[in-house]
Amino acid sequence: MKAVAFNGSARKDGNTAILIKRVLRVLESEGFQTEFIQLAGEQIRGCNACRTCYTTKNKRCVIEDDKVNEYIGKMLEADAIILGSPVYFSMMTPEMKALIDRTGYVARANEDMFQRKVGAAVVAVRRAGGIPTFDAINHFFLISQMIIPGSSYWNIGIGMKKGDVESDEEGMKTMDDLGRNMAWLIKKLKA
Repeated sequence: MKAVAFNGSARKDGNTAILIKRVLRVLESEGFQTEFIQLAGEQIRGCNACRTCYTTKNKRCVIEDDKVNEYIGKMLEADAIILGSPVYFSMMTPEMKALIDRTGYVARANEDMFQRKVGAAVVAVRRAGGIPTFDAINHFFLISQMIIPGSSYWNIGIGMKKGDVESDEEGMKTMDDLGRNMAWLIKKLKA
């Protein structure tokens, strides 16, 4: 069993990373192999709407000058995909949006290749705007015909400065519960 997580924050190892790693720790304790990828510093272009992926159907994006095709491969290998982002003006980061647009387009062009994988959104927020970001990431999972597990609250942690989310007890508990629910669900799906 494998889970891959993408941190869409421009800050490596900030609050979004802390939240995602909390979920991954639980998955590891449940026997999962995990991989954590940080998009900070990566130049990820948006989809250019060329529709070449619908012609080639080779599970790749025609844009080859970034790591998106590598990330598509990692998503294909995984049973679970976690996408995390801080909130930028009530929405996910542009890098996360570009990743979603391109991987989602390729997946749809290739018979919904992420279908029935488990997906979870994780959001770090200073104060407000977390729900639109959470919803937008979940829309990617839903249109990809993926399965979204619930938790004890929305998968959001509150904090501004690096490490602040660790003081959000409810946010940390939510990540723990999310990890347990993901593990349970994937084990049931594999049974």
